[in-house]
Amino acid sequence: MRLYRENSLLLIVDPQTGLLPVIDSGRQAVNEAGWLARMAELVGVPVWVTEQAPEKIGASAPELLGALKQYRLFCKQHFSAMGEADFRNALAQAGRPQVVICGAEAHVCVLQTALGLLQAGYEVYWLSEATVSRRQDEASLARKRAAAGGAVSITADMAAYEWLDRCDTKTFQQAHRQLLRDRSARPLTFF
Repeated sequence: MRLYRENSLLLIVDPQTGLLPVIDSGRQAVNEAGWLARMAELVGVPVWVTEQAPEKIGASAPELLGALKQYRLFCKQHFSAMGEADFRNALAQAGRPQVVICGAEAHVCVLQTALGLLQAGYEVYWLSEATVSRRQDEASLARKRAAAGGAVSITADMAAYEWLDRCDTKTFQQAHRQLLRDRSARPLTFF
């Protein structure tokens, strides 16, 4: 399975301020998700963000949302975003059969959303370095369970270069100037 930008959507699950301090590698995950979200914006891939009960867990990391120009935010009560009718309806209307998913916690909301997407017939791409839990073993087991259900594990670079497709375009040149060169020189840091 290969990613195509015209078929893709980036879904960042619950990157919330109340969760991140207790998440193993939470800051790194937000950095990776933010980097790929900026790439997604550059190539025309929609970026969606969910928040689980934000009145209790807090809003999304301001560093992440502040780095984005355009995104769609969904608040949810179900652990799976697919449990929310407004999310399901918006997803059906978007016409994007490939969902790159990441966020927290991997073994709860990300996994349940991924399994729901798979069950509904979507291709799911699990962004490994940006999908985290309080304990690393839970994130690893969640990734394996999602893969057993049909999800494909990828990295942010894999997604970016598949979306870019070729090196002789203005989009690639812009991406190289803005994002790719910085990424190879030093890790992206919002904090």
